[in-house]
Amino acid sequence: MPLAGYPDRMLGTRGFVIRSFTVAVLVLLVGFAVVRANELDVESLLAEADAAYDRWCGPFDFVAYETSLQTAISLWEEALPLLPAEDTSTRVRVLNRLARALFELATAYLPEPRDREATFVRARDFGLHALELDPAFVAAREADGFRAALRAATDVETIFWYGNNLGSWLDFHRMKAIFGGVRDVGATFERSIELDPTYAGSGPHRAMGIFIVQAHFLVGLSRGDAIEHFERSIEIDPSFLENYVNYAEYYARGTDEELFDELIGTVLAAAEDPAIVGAHPLYNKLAIDRAIALAADD
Repeated sequence: MPLAGYPDRMLGTRGFVIRSFTVAVLVLLVGFAVVRANELDVESLLAEADAAYDRWCGPFDFVAYETSLQTAISLWEEALPLLPAEDTSTRVRVLNRLARALFELATAYLPEPRDREATFVRARDFGLHALELDPAFVAAREADGFRAALRAATDVETIFWYGNNLGSWLDFHRMKAIFGGVRDVGATFERSIELDPTYAGSGPHRAMGIFIVQAHFLVGLSRGDAIEHFERSIEIDPSFLENYVNYAEYYARGTDEELFDELIGTVLAAAEDPAIVGAHPLYNKLAIDRAIALAADD
């Protein structure tokens, strides 16, 4: 029996409206809950990845760190598709972490050339994706081409790791390097020096020194032009022992034996100082091992 003054059809319509409103609210609440759960999942994944990647808190175990590095990479890869498209800054940060961590995995732990090449490809592509989230890069590429876009990019971390991975991949593809690729690498290091020459233990100068020694005949420079970059890297961060080893291996060996001995001696002496070794645990471990091998071969 209908309530007084309300026909059956009106009650039916009112009931439908109430039910529809209730369903809409429930859908919104469920959607909000899902979004919030995803946000919490992403935050948890990123925090766990950062913790696994951390090599500065506590003693550093080179062998055990390979598993930590693999774990961090897997977690960042899992988190990446869950990030909101509009959260550009976090996406760039995760892409940069992947580009760096994969480079380190290939360099430090992968003995097989095929595995290293495949890893450098993955890292290079993550770096390129990060570059393409930079409006300045995209605009310059559309207007003036890829190399000009590299020189216009604005995030030193993105540019530096893209350049390192591109250069490492091109070591497996020398013809592509000769026909243009090597100049792209040079553009990344030039821009990195302009933006922040202190980044990663003066990585931009260190990388440019190696680049010039290896590709000077392709870019109109001499091996001697690398000296200022090697010396500047040591000046900026004397605790980053690869700055000395790269100078010794790529330039001084066979060119200036007195300088070579001095550089290798500095690294071997620093190996006795836990504070220096711990400043850059992974890279200094690799540098000390290389210095020992170079000293034995000399």
